[in-house]
Amino acid sequence: MSWDLHGDGKKVLPGAVVAPNERLSWPRTIGIGMQHVVAMFGATLLVPTLTGFPVNTTLLFSGVGTIIFLLLTRNRLPSYLGSSFAFIAPLTASAQYGVGAQIAGVFATGVLLIIVGFIVKALGKKVIDAVMPPAVTGAIVALIGFNLAPTAVANVETQPLVAVVTLATIIFFTVATRGMATRLSILIGVVVGWVFAALTGNIADDAAQTIADAAWIGLPTFHIPDFTPSLAIPAILVTIPVVVVLIAENVGHVKAVSEMTKTDLDDLAGDALIGDGIATTLAGSFGGSGTTTYAENIGVMAATRVYSTAAYWVAAIFAIMLAFIPKFGALIFTIPSGVLGGACLVLYGLIGMLGVRIWQDNNVNFNNPVNLTAAAVAMVVGIGNLSITIGGVPLEGIALGSVGIIVLYPIMKWAYTTFGEGQQGAKFYN
Repeated sequence: MSWDLHGDGKKVLPGAVVAPNERLSWPRTIGIGMQHVVAMFGATLLVPTLTGFPVNTTLLFSGVGTIIFLLLTRNRLPSYLGSSFAFIAPLTASAQYGVGAQIAGVFATGVLLIIVGFIVKALGKKVIDAVMPPAVTGAIVALIGFNLAPTAVANVETQPLVAVVTLATIIFFTVATRGMATRLSILIGVVVGWVFAALTGNIADDAAQTIADAAWIGLPTFHIPDFTPSLAIPAILVTIPVVVVLIAENVGHVKAVSEMTKTDLDDLAGDALIGDGIATTLAGSFGGSGTTTYAENIGVMAATRVYSTAAYWVAAIFAIMLAFIPKFGALIFTIPSGVLGGACLVLYGLIGMLGVRIWQDNNVNFNNPVNLTAAAVAMVVGIGNLSITIGGVPLEGIALGSVGIIVLYPIMKWAYTTFGEGQQGAKFYN
């Protein structure tokens, strides 16, 4: 496995990008990889923390899953597979059936995603183009980023001064420096914010003791799925609708990276779904939370313009190593909420604006009422995090907004061309 060295491996010219098949020098690549670890860590560990799943196990299989994903996409599609927030509600709802039944639901969701991936792979790019034209993909990418905004704001409000210092540091290193300092701006911001929080007494009082009490080396906790029908069937039925969100997130990731790298990657959509499906199935086989392509890491790529898959190999390997070091996990948990909030204001905003950029770069015509109305409704559903329960299964903003626009867009397009102005020969713009 090899990557072409970008330039001299030491610096990137202004406006240039490091492509997926390229890398910087290994010390610099390791630095970028560590930034990806920082970006995914909080969210990846939040899911098992909220659902009661083993934290180290989830971290282990996020790293293993990322390697599987990179292998299946032949190192062409940079991505980190972290814990999917879509699993939080169904795992919480199925807690009464026990952890074995819960991970049976994760396992079944992964298997279904693999099947969908093979269908997409067999039918090719036309499926993606038909279901998710630019007007749709832009809305999905945008609403995913903006849907996360309240989380960032809530963290900022807990420690405003720490958040401001973190945010100001990131902004400064992003726009007022050159070379690797620019590309490591988020990691630098987190470190500076963390140090500032420690100096101003904004670290938890028991942080030092928590770190000291944690072991240096420890095995993750594993669980085996329980497929007892009376337990597994209800848990699976509650969990399996998550596959809709995973499809939207994976395809949206392919589209987003295609746009960022100016490379047509639609042929990898099926492989991406299969890779995430295998990762989720494997996690569900041993007690980890289901995975998905990570929006946080898209934000890192957007900020650094380094799309090298080598950095993701570094991140995956570090995640696997850290899964066996409980003390590091304890250290990460001391990162103050204000630091996370300041960093996420940038990351989540970049994701949202990337969706807008997809519209812009594809000349999506918002004078067309179909494009305008579909995007408008989807964005408000996503940003407002509209939540409804269907058949006992709660669906929230990202899922409803993504599924809604995927389903309604072709219906609206048909109605427009059959009954509306499109019937009179008005050109339909995607």
